[in-house]
Amino acid sequence: MADLRGARIALLLESDYYEPEIFYYQRRFAEEGIKLDMLTRLWGQSEITFTGHEYRAPLVVNQGLEGLGDGELRSYDAIIVPSGMVSDRLRYSEKPLDLAPATELMKRAFTMPEVIKGVICHGMWLLAKVPETVRGRPVTCHNNLVGDALNMGAEYRDEDVVIDRDLVTGRSGAHCHLFARALLGEIAARRAA
Repeated sequence: MADLRGARIALLLESDYYEPEIFYYQRRFAEEGIKLDMLTRLWGQSEITFTGHEYRAPLVVNQGLEGLGDGELRSYDAIIVPSGMVSDRLRYSEKPLDLAPATELMKRAFTMPEVIKGVICHGMWLLAKVPETVRGRPVTCHNNLVGDALNMGAEYRDEDVVIDRDLVTGRSGAHCHLFARALLGEIAARRAA
């Protein structure tokens, strides 16, 4: 694999995250010298402590996704929407017809082919209001979201990981190791080119 030192990955986070997945990314990406930034909607606070789903493990996030400009977004090699209830919490909007800030961020990321979009498990929920991002594209997702993916116009594949150019999708948080391997492989291939 190409040298990944200095690569940057953004990870969207909220409460009810799946601890084994997030902890795996923290350690695996650090092994490669990748800078992992955890981003969230800070709601005017300097930081928020989120708790995991299984063990209620606390995790402090102090980087906001709101106001992230296109230049900074382009500085990331990849952006990940993780499993668990993270995407459901992040897709909340005070005005029901408006896009949540995290959804708006992902919509912009999908216009940037140089940024790899990683969506695993229930992460597909975050894209529900912007179905054009996955329409006609092969994806996988949690078994419970197959109908959602099909309704968004995506081409569901019954596989653990699916790669389609700048989009890497994973079936479930339990497949995070396969998902991370595919994501890192795509970053390495781009760096080698």
